[in-house]
Amino acid sequence: MKVILPVAGIGTRLRPLTLHLPKCLLPVAGNTILGHILDALTYLDISEYIFVTGYQAEKVEEYIKKSYPQIESRFVQQENPQGLGEAIHLCTPFLDENEATLIILGDTLYDADLKSLVHSETNILCTRTVDDPSRFGVAISSPDGKISRLVEKPQDFVSDQALVGIYFIRSVKAMTQALQHLMDKNIRTRGEYQFTDALQIMIEQKCDFYTGQIRGWLDCGKPETLLETNRLLLSRKEGKNKSYPGTIITEPCYIASDVKISNSIIGPNVSLHKGSVVKDSMLKDSVVAANCFIKDCGLEGSILGESATVCRFHGSLNLGDYSQINSED
Repeated sequence: MKVILPVAGIGTRLRPLTLHLPKCLLPVAGNTILGHILDALTYLDISEYIFVTGYQAEKVEEYIKKSYPQIESRFVQQENPQGLGEAIHLCTPFLDENEATLIILGDTLYDADLKSLVHSETNILCTRTVDDPSRFGVAISSPDGKISRLVEKPQDFVSDQALVGIYFIRSVKAMTQALQHLMDKNIRTRGEYQFTDALQIMIEQKCDFYTGQIRGWLDCGKPETLLETNRLLLSRKEGKNKSYPGTIITEPCYIASDVKISNSIIGPNVSLHKGSVVKDSMLKDSVVAANCFIKDCGLEGSILGESATVCRFHGSLNLGDYSQINSED
């Protein structure tokens, strides 16, 4: 099986955190978003990972080669992103029609039984019941889960089963032909080549698709949802952190082994990544990237980019890399 991971997004809603870092490489609960996805795939039999890059492409490639050198990886650049359909189309020259393809959006986390999914003999589109289907592509299906129609962001209610960004494709040749048809005829929906439109062509050509329900869907698209995802991931963490001088740790927390903490109260739901230093502070419900310095602070609901410095501040922050507030210098 081959895996396609589209990671070309800019992550506009997460600025300033994404000004110098692609969204998929943002830290959360002791790993990057992309790292969490890749770790969940390690038990599957995967012949090649195809990463569709765009914004900050060189950083994604560097990260994969350094952190996951054991995987067979290929990088395809989507220079001017025009939709998920275009992203998948760029990968089709590297697919084998006799080998299944798993497509997973590389900037959202999931709780799904992927092992069961990839053993399916048919095409599977993972879905989840949502309150506002107009924000998503949705699947219209029969009681047994067979999909009859897909609609991209319907303005009138047709289904509440939203496509969540996990697609298991057995009919690889039909997918390749459907995507090529979109490109040849310049078929766009809302100005972009939609993968949903290619899947609908496949359905109309009698390719069978069934829904596959997932247990959880962890959004990382905005600061508030990134913090929520951090909380959920930490709630699954086992074990306790070590002790620090004059410090109270309220679990769950992730604290990298080389983090230095003194005279502070940490947690719950705090992620402190490698090389950071915390002194005389209180931290709660926050994500702190690598090599940050925090002193005399009370932070809650905050996200600090790499190498940020914060002193004598109480409240909530969303800081980009190398930002400084009340630096000691």
